[in-house]
Amino acid sequence: MAEFKIIDDFIAVESSCHSFFILEKSNLLKESPPLMLKIFMKILIVTQKVDENNDILGFFHEWIREFAIYCKQITVICLQKGEFDLPSNVKVLSLGKEVKQSRLKYVFNFFRYVWSERKQYDFVFVHMNPEYVILGGILWKILNKKIIFWYTHKSVGLKLRISEKLADKIFTASEKSFRLKSKKVEIIGHGINTKNFIPAICEPNSNIILSVGRISPTKRQIEIIKIFKDVLTSIPDCKLYIVGSPILEIDKRYEKNLKNYVKKNDLDERIVFFGSVANKKMPNIFQQSKVLINLSMTGSLDKDVLEAMSCNVHIVTTNEAFKNVLPDKNTANDFAEIKNKILYFLKQPRYDVYRTIILEQHSLSSLVKKIISKLSK
Repeated sequence: MAEFKIIDDFIAVESSCHSFFILEKSNLLKESPPLMLKIFMKILIVTQKVDENNDILGFFHEWIREFAIYCKQITVICLQKGEFDLPSNVKVLSLGKEVKQSRLKYVFNFFRYVWSERKQYDFVFVHMNPEYVILGGILWKILNKKIIFWYTHKSVGLKLRISEKLADKIFTASEKSFRLKSKKVEIIGHGINTKNFIPAICEPNSNIILSVGRISPTKRQIEIIKIFKDVLTSIPDCKLYIVGSPILEIDKRYEKNLKNYVKKNDLDERIVFFGSVANKKMPNIFQQSKVLINLSMTGSLDKDVLEAMSCNVHIVTTNEAFKNVLPDKNTANDFAEIKNKILYFLKQPRYDVYRTIILEQHSLSSLVKKIISKLSK
């Protein structure tokens, strides 16, 4: 790992091959700390999937891009890879799910990459999956690699408790996003790509209500459809866009029931099922919509809500995590209140305050700078 040596008005940086190059301190220190750290920062990122076209995890492709701005070298180990377009200082290694490798081969590949690439990283950033912290934790400790864990979910199980012990630092988006008490936890906001998720130039000319998320009983799309049906009695020209697809068998049966309900109640002309939509294509759908309805009970900051806010879309949510983020008029406790708030927002122009909240507290650029800066401490 490179080291800074301050000599009068200059900074000498010793590289891994022990050669020195000199930078003028007065100029270098004008830059932000993350930009200074780019000279030597090498990170291993461990994540589930690298695929810019994925509807659920496609956003993480942009996280890697942002990290690459501030790092000399990034090595990514993922369970599965698809299409990606990343800078030359990023190397992507897959455990092999896309070619249907066995679970035993996943584990073998994991340790092979962790060991063979050990000189190419000084820090480990594990995204969401405590399994990887548990799997690699002891070896990373032996190799003297600092383990950083990003986690945003209300679930607290044995895996999370073990990973908390192994991690050196845990980052999360909000107080409700990590519910295991630990001195290692630091709340730093979420990471929304505000360069992609931007407001429409003009107000949308259609009364479109939007729901985004995996088709699942936990996402409560049937309740959303029933609320929408009531809204139609007051605003007959509105539409409901449902973005998302099922994953589990129970989800597939649930989707079938949803579509049967829509057909039975003659809502085919008013409700559109989009299926899976790549994250990079979502800004266009947000820009068409007036209100996002979110009935999630995750207790953490749902990314679809934050992305909608970045596009200045009105929000109506039952998620308790947003009570400290959004004004009271955007949160609701029962279906009657949800309906009334949707009716109210359909008649309102867009508010710039939503995007301001994201820019100040949850932008990707700000998040990565915070993480990089804290890695150096």
